Amino acid sequence: MIDRELVRRQLSHTLSRTSFPALGEPRRGKVRDVYASGDRLILITTDRLSAFDQVLTTLPFKGQLLNQLAAFWFEKTKDVAESHLLEVPDPNVLVGRRCHPLPVEVVVRGHLTGSLWRDYEAGRANQAYGISLPPGLRKDAELEAPIITPSTKAEEGAHDAPLSEQSLLAQGLVTEQTWQEVRRLALALFERGRSWSRSRGLILVDTKYEFGLDQSRGGRVLLIDEIHTPDSSRYWMAEGSSERQRRGEAQQMLDKENLRQWLLERSFSGHGTPPAIPDEVRVQLAMTYIEAYERITGETPRLEVGNVEERIGKALKKYQ
Repeated sequence: MIDRELVRRQLSHTLSRTSFPALGEPRRGKVRDVYASGDRLILITTDRLSAFDQVLTTLPFKGQLLNQLAAFWFEKTKDVAESHLLEVPDPNVLVGRRCHPLPVEVVVRGHLTGSLWRDYEAGRANQAYGISLPPGLRKDAELEAPIITPSTKAEEGAHDAPLSEQSLLAQGLVTEQTWQEVRRLALALFERGRSWSRSRGLILVDTKYEFGLDQSRGGRVLLIDEIHTPDSSRYWMAEGSSERQRRGEAQQMLDKENLRQWLLERSFSGHGTPPAIPDEVRVQLAMTYIEAYERITGETPRLEVGNVEERIGKALKKYQ
């Protein structure tokens, strides 16, 4: 069990950004710093925490936990979908095959919650996503079958926009042949994720996948970025979930939704100036990520207080 005091001591060492120009051409996303060189990408998962498409703060050990969880899931699903993963040289680093990323985020949902619930409640879900949900559904209800609600991939500071499958094909964002393969892989990955999560006492509620085309191998579709992490997915504690849904109570969450709810309670939903996030809230959120890691993998993460960038630099010397 990880001590809160250890997490608190890492507050002054969180990794907000990296600078390794010798690794290749840099690109900074919401959470990852990516360095491109030749046919490979070096993805460094920082401790940055984003919500409503804005980077708001950092959490102790978040980058390590996310990167190691992604590596765990890439391994767990390698028989379902080939990924870009080549190597994990450091707890915060993943070396991947360079692909042409598809300009679409593939969101798979098993429950009526989050933004889908807000759109459904406002009467715009069917129009936004081109789906048909029956009237009278309750918040957090399990859907009859998982659905895919794609969205655009916004640059930092911009907002993702919902898409229907018909719209993304009409706009030429993805060819129909590629989309059918992406659709098949996404649903299969979600089913594998739900099955494993159930065995760990969790519900994988919904998740986001990203895919790319490996141009060096005839445009083969690869799973890229991350998979089934608390940043890209919504997890609920399974025990008592149905009763909480029936009573209209909040679910017990092990993901970034805890931060979204904290922000919504303070009237911030992505517009204007976000509230400052106190250190105690940052520590509590980090503990949530740690619990998610432990429940999903069945292991306690090895966390050490110290300079993360310095450790990464040593691990990546061979790539510089």
